Amino acid sequence: MYQGSMVALATPMLDDGAVDQAALDGLVDFHLDAGTDVIVAVGTSGESSTLSVPEHADVIKRVVKQVNQRVPVVAGTGANSTAEAIELTKHAALAGADACLLVTPYYNKPTQEGLYQHFKAIAEAVSIPQILYNVPGRTSLDMQVATTARLAKINNIIGIKEAFGTVARIKELVAACPDDFMILTGDDGTARESILAGAKGNISVTANVAPKLMHDMCMAALAGDKATAEALDAKMADLHSGLFLESNPIPVKWALSQMGKMGTGIRLPLTPLAEEFHEPVRAALHKAGAITST
Repeated sequence: MYQGSMVALATPMLDDGAVDQAALDGLVDFHLDAGTDVIVAVGTSGESSTLSVPEHADVIKRVVKQVNQRVPVVAGTGANSTAEAIELTKHAALAGADACLLVTPYYNKPTQEGLYQHFKAIAEAVSIPQILYNVPGRTSLDMQVATTARLAKINNIIGIKEAFGTVARIKELVAACPDDFMILTGDDGTARESILAGAKGNISVTANVAPKLMHDMCMAALAGDKATAEALDAKMADLHSGLFLESNPIPVKWALSQMGKMGTGIRLPLTPLAEEFHEPVRAALHKAGAITST
């Protein structure tokens, strides 16, 4: 079972939008040195929606190679087409990923039965361990707890990243799903409380820029040390909000460029962080100790 701080890794890009492979290697090493427990490649933060299938597979392969089995690698392979999700999941398995993260289909808004059949088809087509991903704010679709509990009975569906955004939802999932089914939060702002309520970890945007703090906070929460977890989380509170002042991953990519971890490349239709948000994000980075210079 995976647990702790699981970074939703941003994908470094050059000014022309090409993947910056050298910066990607460096970013992986940054996380390994800081204690990140799991690396999640090409999820939402990794701009999966604008990478081609060959690029998608290449980024996963490169991250797997650079990690070199030191921590698990989870690959984002979700799509609103079941056939495309199966194709991406097969690519991830061939690339050596340890598990896949599959977002609920977006735009076409399937029924709860459609969601069940979608994820069941992927699980049956590819034997790699699979983690569901519910993020209504991105997909305009909420996978209900009962549907998740039903999917949890499928052997290679091993958990869910729940980004509904409330601790109450995490508690409902913990109560409804088997003990060996991983409940992970995908909401940095409620991650501490969610782990204290039974989640096993946090698939995090904030961890991109504050990996050690996020790891230490998750470990304290998993140990039931509320006071330590609260103190560590307080240092990241402004990041939890600041990194969403514009659509993710716009702010986090700007923040990483300020830290010298990557350039400013980002793909349309996303654009660089608006200047009015530079100071709030920079202040949040200072508060978390991610940068020290002005």
